[in-house]
Amino acid sequence: MLEPTDESAIDEALAVLRRGGLVGLPTETVYGLGADARNSDAVRAIFRTKGRPENHPLIVHIGRPEAIDEFAIDVPASARRLADRFWPGPLTLILQARPGVALRSPDGSVALRCPRHALSRWLIREAAGLLASTSANRSGRAVAPDAAAVRA
Repeated sequence: MLEPTDESAIDEALAVLRRGGLVGLPTETVYGLGADARNSDAVRAIFRTKGRPENHPLIVHIGRPEAIDEFAIDVPASARRLADRFWPGPLTLILQARPGVALRSPDGSVALRCPRHALSRWLIREAAGLLASTSANRSGRAVAPDAAAVRA
């Protein structure tokens, strides 16, 4: 479990991500469960751990707003204005996925978010620029508002 001020925990979280494991991490709203978005085993582990149906896609957390074009095509001007105004921050954009993007929904879209939380942004940057993420709770249960809830 990642505590925002514990440097050894931060280093361990990065090591866990690089080994294909899952980490609990803070966001602007709740605690999330993150994994290396390019590691299909790690992504499947999120679904298993949460008991989440595989047809409920995960959010791709990106490290910088400009990365939108690495994952989406035909991005509407309105989406760009929203990203310019609210990213980094707690806004998720659902856009048409670029061909080959692994974390796409059955309809071909991808959910993108560029979080503001400094620790999340650092982990994303150090973990190849993106993370697969969702709230750190069992599917259908209350979200985890703090690190203690994630541990439980």
